[in-house]
Amino acid sequence: MSAQIKPRMKAVTPAEAVGRVVPVKPPRAIMRPVGKAIHDFDMIRDGDRILLGVSGGKDSLSLLHVLQHLSTYAPVNFELGAITVDPMAPDFDPSGLKPYLAELGIPYHYCRQPILEQAREHMDEDGSYCAFCSRMKRGIMYTTAREHGYNVIALAQHLDDLAESFLMAAFHNGMLRTMKAHYTNRDGDLRIIRPLAYVREAQTRDFAAAAGLPVVPDSCPACFQMPTQRQHFKELLAAEEKANPLLFPSLLNAIRPLMGVKTAD
Repeated sequence: MSAQIKPRMKAVTPAEAVGRVVPVKPPRAIMRPVGKAIHDFDMIRDGDRILLGVSGGKDSLSLLHVLQHLSTYAPVNFELGAITVDPMAPDFDPSGLKPYLAELGIPYHYCRQPILEQAREHMDEDGSYCAFCSRMKRGIMYTTAREHGYNVIALAQHLDDLAESFLMAAFHNGMLRTMKAHYTNRDGDLRIIRPLAYVREAQTRDFAAAAGLPVVPDSCPACFQMPTQRQHFKELLAAEEKANPLLFPSLLNAIRPLMGVKTAD
């Protein structure tokens, strides 16, 4: 555990965090790979206005503090805002993030839309809730960014996510592809970046726990309610890593060229 983070006895909810929120300095173990990924893929440029997608999960809350801290010393000037798309799912309420973001002083956009209900009405029987939800959320984020003058969307997928996507594409689609670290959308007016592309999931989990970040439970309810291909590959990679501790550095070397594609598919 980094000496830079003062651990709390337990995780807190966003509501409990109100009144004692202070910017958290992320550990070097996270800031170093974030800085390298930003440099390698030219993610952040002078004058950028970045809109970060915050689900309330450990990854997006970690990236929130990473980007806020980075804004205090980066050699380029950029502005940071955040957005939460509430899918209005049962037993999932991220609305407590509103006062948390307010106390951090970050411009915040909170959008509610019954995405899971829309999925049940419009999705094909063999469709994926995750894919449908992702498309809907992305559309809302793009619209919000355009309305408020943001030119960059930041997403919180990490190296584990990229590795899982790589295997899923190879195994099920016969394609060499993964999530991109930095690309431009189809319309050419927004750039999408993933600054955690070199960071492991265990690092965001440990940081969120050590810093007492107010993680919202079950940030993707539909995925928690049913087995997914992604969970299968997550477990497969975990088993392989036990035998090969260098598995993820090797996978990163393999997929790095795939991460650098500049435009949308």
